[in-house]
Amino acid sequence: MWYAVQVETGREDASRDLIEQAARAAGLEGAFEELFVPKRRTLSRRSGELVEGEEPLFPGYLIAVAKPRDAEGVAAALRRAPRFARLLAYDGVFTPLAADEVAWICAFARREGPRRVVDMSEGHVEGGRVVVTSGPLVGREGLIRKIDRRKRTAYLRLRICGREVETKVGLSLVRKKG
Repeated sequence: MWYAVQVETGREDASRDLIEQAARAAGLEGAFEELFVPKRRTLSRRSGELVEGEEPLFPGYLIAVAKPRDAEGVAAALRRAPRFARLLAYDGVFTPLAADEVAWICAFARREGPRRVVDMSEGHVEGGRVVVTSGPLVGREGLIRKIDRRKRTAYLRLRICGREVETKVGLSLVRKKG
């Protein structure tokens, strides 16, 4: 089961490291099958040069993968962390991500060791319509709600943990046709 873990925004990586350390110190290292910050690749211009970077896909959240029977162990590991971290729950019951939410993360975010990263997509505008030619957004142009060409970003609206969430992914529009 995949669970969303709320942490301090801007401190996702540090929180992940602290949670893993606290879990090991408490003998709960087996509580997580995987603990990661979903990230997105960015491409920005600095001093006239294009520079690649990464940013959290869902600021303020980590994803914890655990067996359903281990949800209490995961919660115990989070309580031992020296910084704020909590499993999202509904009426006191830890709520796992829905199958379609997990499928979305798996389809978009490529696993790179202990991380999952959404790569940049490339495309062009043809007759007023965005056509994505490479990357995770190929064939999924319908998910795009807004584009910021200058920041090379596409804004997507998703449903995660029962909430509408707007997230950004990298999209470089390389040319305009027709």
